Amino acid sequence: MGGACSRKPERDSEDSPCRGLSRRFCKSGSLKWWTSSFAYPSVDFHLRKGDCPSLLELCIKKINEDIDRYNSFSMLPRDISQQIFNKLVCSQRLTSVSLEAFRDCALQDLDLGEYAGVNDSWMDVISSQGSSLLSVDLSGSDVTDFGLSYLKYCENLLSLNLNYCDQISDHGLECISGLSNLTSLSLRRNDSISAQGMSILSGLVNLVKLDLERCPGIHGGLVHIQGLTKLQSLNIKWCNCITDSDMKPLSELVCLESLEISCSKVTNFGISFLKGLQKLSLLNLEGCLVTAACLDSLADLPLLSNLNLNRCNITDDGCEKFSRLENLKVLNLGFNDITDACLAHLKVLTKLESLNLDSCRIGDEGLINLAGHRQLKCLVLSDTEVGDTGLHHLSEFKNLRSLEICGGGLTDAGVKNIRALSCLMCLNLSQNCNLTDKSLESISGLTRLISLNVSNSRITNSGLQHLRTLKNLRSLTLESCKVTAYDIKKLRSTHLPNLVSFRPE
Repeated sequence: MGGACSRKPERDSEDSPCRGLSRRFCKSGSLKWWTSSFAYPSVDFHLRKGDCPSLLELCIKKINEDIDRYNSFSMLPRDISQQIFNKLVCSQRLTSVSLEAFRDCALQDLDLGEYAGVNDSWMDVISSQGSSLLSVDLSGSDVTDFGLSYLKYCENLLSLNLNYCDQISDHGLECISGLSNLTSLSLRRNDSISAQGMSILSGLVNLVKLDLERCPGIHGGLVHIQGLTKLQSLNIKWCNCITDSDMKPLSELVCLESLEISCSKVTNFGISFLKGLQKLSLLNLEGCLVTAACLDSLADLPLLSNLNLNRCNITDDGCEKFSRLENLKVLNLGFNDITDACLAHLKVLTKLESLNLDSCRIGDEGLINLAGHRQLKCLVLSDTEVGDTGLHHLSEFKNLRSLEICGGGLTDAGVKNIRALSCLMCLNLSQNCNLTDKSLESISGLTRLISLNVSNSRITNSGLQHLRTLKNLRSLTLESCKVTAYDIKKLRSTHLPNLVSFRPE
C-alpha cells in the first residue's frame, strides 16, 4: 500500500510516548470518529494590516517579554491577570519562579496540560487561587498524590484534568474527594487507580463527564459510580479489563448521553444492560466482541445517533436489524466482514450524515442502496471493491463534503462521476495507481476543496495546471507521483495562496 495514504485507523501502542511529544495528539483507532483535545487559551496579537493594537494588548505583550521584572499581579483585575498568565503559557515563558507572581490572583482557569516542569512545587500557588479557581489542567505533569492535596482549598473547582499523570494513585483521589462541585474529571492512562479507589468517586455527585480511558485496574469499580445520576459522558476506552459484569451498573446512569467502551471484553450480553439509557446518543463499541445481535438492544435506544462498530464481529448475518436504527447519523462499520447484502438494510437510514465502510467487501452494486441518502456528508470506501461503476450511484449526493476511496481500482472514467459533487471539501483518492492527469481535470471544478490526496498515481507535473482553480486548497498530497516539490511551490505562489501543506515538499 505504501506510506503516502496514512489513512488506516491505527491501534495505540501500549508504550507511553516520549515525554517530549504531546500525548494529546497521539493516534487512536477511533480518532477519525470521536476524539477531543485541549488547546492552550491564548491572546491573539495578530492584527490586520493597518490595525492598531489596544493599550491592553501592548501592555500584556510587554509584560510577557519582561516577566522577570514583576513580583506580583495580585493588585490587577482578575481578567487582566488571567490574560497575562495565558500568554505566558502560550509562549512557553511561564516558570516556577514567574508563577509566584500569580499567587492570590483569584485566577479561574489554569491550563497547564503538557506544560514542561509542572510538579508539586507549583501546587501551592495554584491552590492560592482559592474559591475562584474553576478549571485546572495538569495533564502530563509530574504532580503526585501529595501535590493534589493542595486542591482541597479550591472548593468551587468544576473541571480537573489529570491525564497521563503517572504518579497519581488512589490516595490522590482521596485528596479530591471533597470537591463535590466537580462536573468534569479526566484520569486517562493511569495504571495506579484501582476498583477500590473508584469508590472515592461516588461522592462527586455533580459529575457530568468522567474519562477513565486506558485505566487497566478499574474492573469491578464501575459499581461505585452508579449513583452519579448526572453523568452524561463516560469514557472507558482501551480498558481491556472491562467485561459484561461492568456494564450492569451503567444501567443506572439514566442521564448518560455518550459512552465509549471500545477495545474491551464486552459482548452482546453486556450491551443488553444499556437498554434503559433512553438519552444515549453516542456509543463507541470499536473492537468489542459484539455481533449484529447487539442491534436488538440498541434498537431500544431512541436517541442513538452515533454508533461505532469498527473492527467488531459484524457479518451479513443479522444485519437486517440495522433498519431499526432509524435515527443514526454517524455509522462506522469499517473492517467488518460485510457485503452488499448488508448495505441493502442501510437503505432506510436516510438520516445518515457519515458512513465508514473501510475494508468491507462492498462492491459497485451495493452503492445503489445509498442513492437516496441526501444528508450524507462523509463517506469512506477505501479498500473495498467499489470501482468506476459504483461512483455513478454517488452522483446525486449533493451534500457530500468528504469522500475517501483509497486503494481501489478507480480509473479516470470513474473520477468523472465525482465532478458533480460540488460541495466536496476533502477528497482522498490515493493508492489508485491508474489515475492520470485527466482525473485532475475532472475535479478542477470542485472549487470548495480544501484537502486533496492523489498519491501513488500517474499524476505528472503537467496535470498540476488543472488545480489552478482550487483557490481554497490548503492541503495537497501527491507522493509517489511524477511531480516535484518545485512545481508544487510554483503552483502555490501563482495560483494557490491558501496552500499550507503539500507533499512532496
